[in-house]
Amino acid sequence: MFSNYLIGLREGLEASLVVCILIAYLVKTDRRDALKPIWAGIGVAIAIALGFGCALEFGSQELTFKAQEALGGSLSILAVVLVTWMVFWMRRTARHLRTELHGRLDAALAMGTGALVATAFLAVGREGLETALFVWASVHAASDGTPRPLIGVALGLATAVLLGWLFYRGALRINLAKFFTWTGGMLVVVAAGVLAYGVHDLQEADLVPGLTSLAFDISSTIDPSSWYGTLLKGVFNFQPDPTVLQVTVWLLYLVPTLALFLAPVGFASGKGKVKETDEPGSRPSKAPQA
Repeated sequence: MFSNYLIGLREGLEASLVVCILIAYLVKTDRRDALKPIWAGIGVAIAIALGFGCALEFGSQELTFKAQEALGGSLSILAVVLVTWMVFWMRRTARHLRTELHGRLDAALAMGTGALVATAFLAVGREGLETALFVWASVHAASDGTPRPLIGVALGLATAVLLGWLFYRGALRINLAKFFTWTGGMLVVVAAGVLAYGVHDLQEADLVPGLTSLAFDISSTIDPSSWYGTLLKGVFNFQPDPTVLQVTVWLLYLVPTLALFLAPVGFASGKGKVKETDEPGSRPSKAPQA
């Protein structure tokens, strides 16, 4: 449940910040007349994301077992690719997200209502579709026959909406760069578990070999139905009897990805850390001394 809460919080907060920045900019520039098209675009994006999630859930139920496993494994791997790109992108752009969105909004205001709707839709829709896919893959991987994974996601999204509102009202200030670094790192760990489970799905669909080659089996030591087994499953997608390929893929993804993610910004290019600028919810930078 915690991993699904983290997904809902992390993904939902990105969308909430985008909405917060768009609306705050229109209010501060006295363009309240443009709020309706913005809300319309946001509403369409949310509806499409929900529809996409429903299509994944109910559409997969009509398939055979092997087809379900093949679809689940493929989408789990795709979800990991998208969420990995997303956490690196947000880590790199969190400090200047507001400036980027302001530029897009200025161009949309000059083009008219349709452009405003499209701007809001594209800004929120990408986050919504990524969230729907990763949530579906994570819930599919961690499902234990109870509604707890979905409850975790719903609580995470609700928390994200509340934090977004507090940012907008100026009642909450945190260092967003550090927040996205810590939650992004935890999300990489969750993604590693989703990736391993996706590989297992493909093995059960007979698309990838090695289903019977177990790396270890500690089912007798860690009972999957126990409280600690459930906790490990919910947080890390832990499996007491993984295959050799699952463990290999998990390590090959987690170790280098986490190392690159936690390295200083600009490490690969040798540019060092990006200079921080003021963002909604971040602590204001100090003025230069004379």
